[in-house]
Amino acid sequence: MTLAITAIVLGLALLVWSADRFVEGSAATARHFGMPPLLIGMVVVGFGTSAPEMVVSALAASQGNPGLALGNAYGSNITNIALILGLTALISPIAVHSQVLRKELPILTAITVLAGWQIWDGEITRLDALVLLGVFALLMAWTIWQGMRQKADALGSEMEQEFETHSMPLRRSVFWLVVGLVLLIISSRILVWGAVEIAQGLGVSDLIIGLTVVAVGTSLPELASSIVATRKGEHDIALGNILGSNLFNTLAVVGIAGVIHPMSVGPEVFSRDILVMGALTLSLFVFGYGFRGAGRINRFEGAVLLTCYIGYTGYLVSTVF
Repeated sequence: MTLAITAIVLGLALLVWSADRFVEGSAATARHFGMPPLLIGMVVVGFGTSAPEMVVSALAASQGNPGLALGNAYGSNITNIALILGLTALISPIAVHSQVLRKELPILTAITVLAGWQIWDGEITRLDALVLLGVFALLMAWTIWQGMRQKADALGSEMEQEFETHSMPLRRSVFWLVVGLVLLIISSRILVWGAVEIAQGLGVSDLIIGLTVVAVGTSLPELASSIVATRKGEHDIALGNILGSNLFNTLAVVGIAGVIHPMSVGPEVFSRDILVMGALTLSLFVFGYGFRGAGRINRFEGAVLLTCYIGYTGYLVSTVF
């Protein structure tokens, strides 16, 4: 058990570090080959920040641990909203613009409904997984098309400024891309092994481990980037980072895992985890609507989200002992 706990701690630390190196190297490499800053921000960095969830879930599914794969994806979504947005709002209230309420949140809500409908029958088939990946591809294409139509874009400007401030030679950027990817895979294997060993040692399902320990660990990149963005006053990036990550987890992460290994899903995933995930998503409409002016998630609402996360995690722990 001690070795398994050590594997999880070291695996998570290496996972976060390697994901950061992978994003940095891949973004710089894409820049050297002429990819526009906006596309780098939306595609390369977007994929990179969710790479921990994707690799961990893919490896878990390939090794016959679908509960860990599913728990990682849905648990990360719950963690992103309740823990990360909650903590971020406590540090500094997050402004919510009308575009988020009109476009991004309805899309995320619809995708959450799709996820619930797919697991209603107790399984995610390979066809279900392909549908998720198809919807993800369409959303990515639409998002890129929308972004390229806009002449001025905050994300594109931020990426351009980042490249000017931290330029990297091509050889070095390729080196970090390759090293980051290799270490990402190695650390994921270490993490998955440790998580499965702890689940077997405690006699709990790998779903619970995925929803808690692994979900928090793979969400650390989003936590760091959201807090940094909010402290800089870049609320659009902080909130967009969370919404984009949840879309990626629900569609791409579950889709990839389901294609690798179709999954049987226990009824508690729908009655507990999907409902909590859906309720948290809908709460962002209420918090961000702005009944008395501009919409924002204030410190009190951040505390409510954080309390929800503590209550949800406490309930999961209580089911174990």
